[in-house]
Order: sequence, then structure tokens, then C-alpha cells
Amino acid sequence: MEQPRAGLDADGYLEREGSLSRVQEPFAPVVAAARALIAEAYGARLHSAYLYGSVPRGTARPGRSDLDLLLALHEEPDGEDRDTAEVLGRTLDEEFAQIDGVGVLLYGKGRLLSAQERHDLGWFLACLCTPLLGDDLAEHLPRYRPDALLARETNGDLAVLLPRFRRRLAQAATPQELRRLSRSVSRQLVRTGFTLVMPRWGGWTSDLAESAEVFGRYYPQRAAQMRAAAAAALEPTADPAVLRDFLDDLGPWLAREYAARLGTKTPRDAGAADAS
Repeated sequence: MEQPRAGLDADGYLEREGSLSRVQEPFAPVVAAARALIAEAYGARLHSAYLYGSVPRGTARPGRSDLDLLLALHEEPDGEDRDTAEVLGRTLDEEFAQIDGVGVLLYGKGRLLSAQERHDLGWFLACLCTPLLGDDLAEHLPRYRPDALLARETNGDLAVLLPRFRRRLAQAATPQELRRLSRSVSRQLVRTGFTLVMPRWGGWTSDLAESAEVFGRYYPQRAAQMRAAAAAALEPTADPAVLRDFLDDLGPWLAREYAARLGTKTPRDAGAADAS
């Protein structure tokens, strides 16, 4: 019997990655504190909370990895909710040396379950997020395959993101700001590169180094650049020349190739933010 592709179950659907049981010992106090602070900060407004990224995958590196959280509220978040998320993230980051930053995504449960977000935020929650608090919204979402529709709706917006990254690069004034931007840009490029070839490869991985290697099998002429992007995502650089190369060469090429092969992401409502 043929073995299923990486990241898929026996029926060819994406398996949910991450588990609280995979959280490494150094990060257990961080997760416990996050659970308590989220419950205290949002109370009855909170529907559910989730971890995603390297911490629930069990691949986090003490002092190097960030803590990623997704919070689902019963209603759409307002300014006060966003201010609360900022304070929550800053509190955790300052208290625990094990983590290098905290990212908090904040959405109303209606949007997460909407038809418009079915193959973007919905997929993200169902497949890449680990339940931490409340009832799991993934129970109301479908199963997903690594197909062209999923690829288009998750990462088919690179052409829109590149000008924003360039503005941030122009405004970056400190090495810390450049390293943060390096992490964001590099992750976006590697994930976009991987999902470009995902339907052909027929599997799933969130590992950035593996993503770059899979991409390189289909685009050997760009393999070295993608490996460099994966390296910069894991060890962010403060060299603006490296970022300019990513944003002025690899990024535009990748956006054009994505549009030609898979199309572009369905436009979202004005002001909507994406998780992927």
C-alpha cells in the first residue's frame, strides 16, 4: 500500500500539525502563563484561543523562537481588544527569556468560519493551530487537501504584500527593526515558494528548510535564493542589502510565477488582515 505524502492522512487530507503534548519543557511555563493571561484579559468575550508555529510543533529554540497566538472572539475585535492583545504580547515577551517576541492574531469567530475565509483563515485554524482554550472552531470547518485552490487562497497575494514590505524597509531605523522585517519577509517568501509547488508535490510541511528544498526541486535556478530566504527566516539579518535583494528580485519573480500558475487570491474586504 502506498504511503501518504508528508503531512497528510491516509485519505490524502492535511493532518493537523502541533499538539500541546509536543511543547518542550522550556516553553511549558510560557504556554501556561499565556493561557492564564488570555482568560483574564478577555473573559467572556473570548470564544477560543490557539497556539501555532514552532512552539506547538515542538521545534522551538529557546531564546530564538517567538510565541504565536490566535484568539477568536465572539464578536469582531475593536480597538480596545487590539490594545489588550498588544499588552498581553508585551507582558509575555518581557517575562520569559525563552521567547523572542510574541505575535497575536485577533479575529471574530464569524470571520474565521466565513465562506470567504474557508481556504485561508479557516484552513489556517483547522490545520496549523493547536487548541489552547475554549471550544475548537475546527469542528465546524472542512478537511483540506494540498490543492491549487488552497495554494491560491493562502499565498496568492504576494504582489500586494511586496510594496508594504518595501515601505517597512524604508522606515526601518534600527538593527532590531531590520531583523524583525527579515523574519517576516523571509517567512513569507519561503511559504509562498512552497505553496507554489505544493499541488505538484502533493504534501505539506511547515518546516522552512524543507519547504525551500521542496521548492528547489521544481525551480533549481532559484533554489539557492530560496535556501537563503529560509536561512534568514531562522537567523534574521539586519543587512538591508539582503532584504532589498529578496524584495526586488526573488519576490517579484515569485509573485509573477504564482499568478501565472495558480492565479491570485480572492480580494478581501477593505482592512482585512491575513494570517498566512
